[in-house]
Amino acid sequence: MNATIRGISSMATRALLAELVAAYEARTGQKVEVEAVGGVDAARRVQSGEAFDVVFLATDAIEKLAAAGPVVAGSRVDLVRSGVYAAVKSGAEKVDLSNAEAVKRAVLAAPTLGYSTGPSGVALMKLFERWGIAEQLKPKIVQAPPGVPVGSLVARGEVALGFQQLSELIHLDGIDIAGPLPPDIQITTIFCGAVCAASGQADAVGRLLAFMASPEADDAKRRQGMEPA
Repeated sequence: MNATIRGISSMATRALLAELVAAYEARTGQKVEVEAVGGVDAARRVQSGEAFDVVFLATDAIEKLAAAGPVVAGSRVDLVRSGVYAAVKSGAEKVDLSNAEAVKRAVLAAPTLGYSTGPSGVALMKLFERWGIAEQLKPKIVQAPPGVPVGSLVARGEVALGFQQLSELIHLDGIDIAGPLPPDIQITTIFCGAVCAASGQADAVGRLLAFMASPEADDAKRRQGMEPA
């Protein structure tokens, strides 16, 4: 039996990976441990050469690590597509997200806005810049610290309207999910897994990623608020 596969991931896939790892361990007996942290921290730790076998991040982060050397080039396996939803405090008035103009009105009307440090947050800020309202919104925007769900800030009343991937909202108490961003401005992130250059278990990681990308994992992905890639 191979040694324990040690991995690191961003928070967005934490619940999904826990479910898939449990299924894989039950099937194969292969021990897998995946630490979930903020995506920025995960990339930094892999970049520094920390001894991980596998890393799970958004595709752009994985490609940067592959180009720099800490991730094996060509080992990337796309796993899920994850969209951005909005959340309000439980019992709060619902917001209209039916189209781009409605979303624009909602963010301008909200007393405070929350977003993440991950790729969805970056894309959301670019959207506000395209709309020409970024400066107007700046005084009321709260960026969640790495590893802290935006929904937790919403639940505590620190943020009136929060945006994050559905997978990071569905398990939180104290919030109501207002709905997804409309198709014309939806922000979709693809999360993938890849072999770390520091690993001596590339074959074992490859088998794990093949299982995670297989149709057998599709139901778990949908349960966790994502779609198979």
